[in-house]
Amino acid sequence: MKGALKTWTALMAVNGAFCGGPAWADWRDDIGTFRIGIVAEPGAGNTVPGLAVLTQAFTDALGMKVEFVVARDYAALIEAQANARIEYAIYSAIAYATALQRCECIEPLVAPVDSDGAAGIRSVLLTRDGKLPGLADMETRRIAMPPPDSVGGSLLPLAGLAAEHVRIAEGAPFLVHAPSPSAAETMLVDGEADAMFGWVKAAADGQPRPPGGTQARLESSGLSASALQVVWTSGLLRYGPHAVRGDLDPEAKRRLTVFLTNLKSTTPDVYDLLEPKHAGGFMPVVPKDYSAAEAIVRMVSVDGRQ
Repeated sequence: MKGALKTWTALMAVNGAFCGGPAWADWRDDIGTFRIGIVAEPGAGNTVPGLAVLTQAFTDALGMKVEFVVARDYAALIEAQANARIEYAIYSAIAYATALQRCECIEPLVAPVDSDGAAGIRSVLLTRDGKLPGLADMETRRIAMPPPDSVGGSLLPLAGLAAEHVRIAEGAPFLVHAPSPSAAETMLVDGEADAMFGWVKAAADGQPRPPGGTQARLESSGLSASALQVVWTSGLLRYGPHAVRGDLDPEAKRRLTVFLTNLKSTTPDVYDLLEPKHAGGFMPVVPKDYSAAEAIVRMVSVDGRQ
């Protein structure tokens, strides 16, 4: 009997060390200070508007000390999260995919949407008056393409087409390289190109497409909607996420998700400080929502595109 009692006491001691009791440290104690990384707007130095208000909002949501870390650029932000100097980071879509390639230790929590429901963009191949019937006819037409650093007009379409086994060489003779997206639009309007790569705003899958983007600008320049046809559409490139380290405690992730997804409706002034560009609120996202961004980063890594 004494032996059984000693065994039971020992098991309870071990169980207490793992499942509660004096030896168990709360996740807040393990972290100490919850650090949030953010990149300041160009020209703003290391300042972020409303930083004290944002700090207090996150402090209340997590019930612990919070500190914002202002990074000089996305490269510095990525290194900070990969090296566990920050728990949470606010990324662009491409920066998030780059961070994931650097360290598979992060995961997206939420991303913003626009007030019209747009969750990101899709690349489109637009033609005028049916001059480009389909992708198979590209080599016999003149197609305007914005500069290589244009996400919607160059990077996203090249990565998206490659995923569909349609690879386009940067020096393909049928491509007419424009110095800017607006110059590519002018080429189509003036008849110097039969088609062009551009972008449109996109809602979540299955929802009507919000207005905006290349097609809207072409129509405002004088082309009728009936004169424009979409030959091809890419996958959705979501707006950039708020991402946390994958080893963050599940309770912290839950608290952050609840806080962020309710922020627009509960304290819109705080939401506007945290997300000044997209006014529709935050919605939960998962890693697969950024497959288009990952495809772009893989393409850039392999091809050495700038």
